[in-house]
Amino acid sequence: MQHCPPLKITFLGTGTSSGVPMIACDCEVCTSPAKEDKRLRSSILVQSEDTTLVVDTTPDFRMQMLRENVKTLDAVLFTHPHKDHIAGLDDVRAYNFFQEQAMQIYANQMTIDGLMREFAYAFADKKYPGVPNLELNTINLEPFIIGDIPVTPVLVWHLKMPVYGFRFGKFTYITDANMIEESEMEKIWGSEVLVLNALRKEKHISHYNLNEAVHMVDKLQIQKGYFTHISHQLGRHAEVESLLPENRHLAYDGLVIHV
Repeated sequence: MQHCPPLKITFLGTGTSSGVPMIACDCEVCTSPAKEDKRLRSSILVQSEDTTLVVDTTPDFRMQMLRENVKTLDAVLFTHPHKDHIAGLDDVRAYNFFQEQAMQIYANQMTIDGLMREFAYAFADKKYPGVPNLELNTINLEPFIIGDIPVTPVLVWHLKMPVYGFRFGKFTYITDANMIEESEMEKIWGSEVLVLNALRKEKHISHYNLNEAVHMVDKLQIQKGYFTHISHQLGRHAEVESLLPENRHLAYDGLVIHV
């Protein structure tokens, strides 16, 4: 595996598609005053000394970039084309303006097709002034590098939809999955940190639940596991966190880890 520099990982959001609190919900999680129970849609910021990447541009992308004071952005990697993972792409226009260059986009062909449908105005022959300037890079399961950060795509399944997780050095990020084939698990072995979606306690048709996510992290013998893409159905952060095994944690918005 290609050498990876030290990385700073920031959880920009850790919520499911509706976010937490959910609109119009008065449950104990949505009304919790704890900051850990305020979850924007799921995304991470990956930074080396020289390179800054984002995985997915959620509907909350603008707020996330402002909150973390991200002044420069080299590229966006996409996991899949569901709306809660792509809807904020238009806001890369600010980086186009200040950096005076196209934003590098990395995604598989299915996701690129989705981006071109959802943001057709950005790819029109005659573009309206000020639309996002996007340079599309089609990826497959072959490793590649952005700046000084090596990237290994990991194919997972979101019911019948292929989704890409990404391994950066000893850190692996997977969201929107409920199945990983054995051949793809081999790419995760040796990671020190694995982030995995854990939607709720009850079983779900296309997401790991909490028990399934814990089991997968254990099966892969990962030192530290963090769980993301969390719904209000999972329960209050502090209560769920207190029940987890050692070195297994719920991620929360703003959490920073170094690998």
